[in-house]
Amino acid sequence: MTAPVFVVEHFDADGGGRYVLDGPEGRHAVSVKRLRAGEDVVLTDGAGRWADCVVLDTEGKDRLILQLDSVHEEPFEQPRVTVVQALPKGDRGELAVETMTEVGVDAVVPWAAARCITQWRGDRGAKALGKWRATAREAGKQSRRVRFPEVAEAATTRQVASLLAGAEFAAVLHESGDTPLATADLPATGEIVLVVGPEGGVAPEELALFEDAGAGAYRLGSSVLRTSTAGTAAAAVLLARTGRWS
Repeated sequence: MTAPVFVVEHFDADGGGRYVLDGPEGRHAVSVKRLRAGEDVVLTDGAGRWADCVVLDTEGKDRLILQLDSVHEEPFEQPRVTVVQALPKGDRGELAVETMTEVGVDAVVPWAAARCITQWRGDRGAKALGKWRATAREAGKQSRRVRFPEVAEAATTRQVASLLAGAEFAAVLHESGDTPLATADLPATGEIVLVVGPEGGVAPEELALFEDAGAGAYRLGSSVLRTSTAGTAAAAVLLARTGRWS
């Protein structure tokens, strides 16, 4: 199994490369993971910087003493995959973010589609966005990523159309699509933006606006997936076909 990942804000070690992981991450490492001397650990800021470390010792219940020798920078993978995710009901939004993070999506944009039952407003919206971002962070750690997906502020339909207009490849998952996503002509670099509609589907006026912005309608297969799983399935197709899963 690959080394467990812990999130840090800095990589400041002493002159001998001794680094102390403390706080909530240190407690999790010592008291939950029960790491011991000689085991490997990866530290990351979640934005591509990371370091391989070896456990030297523990102190109390929340301090892990590590040997940190060098810090690395993981380059951005190409093409970049962004999923525009319509707001699902309940905790299905966190499920979508969790599984999309695990497969390797680079960014998630919450979308307040016309047919969304859930709407993010005021404190409730801020709390929901915070949950999505926390989910991306924890799923990034669990899946051993060192560059976690960005979770943007909730977008309007016109903001989504602008995002689609700037992409090298833009797609909307929709039952009207004649072309399977699995056979689409994909770019080797740049931005891929994929729109996943709500349970009630993408409204005709939304689809028309997205098509005007350059997005095509594509289908995954003969079965109908829920909004919370469609993005993950589609992202897997894209990541396999672009070679990022090779």
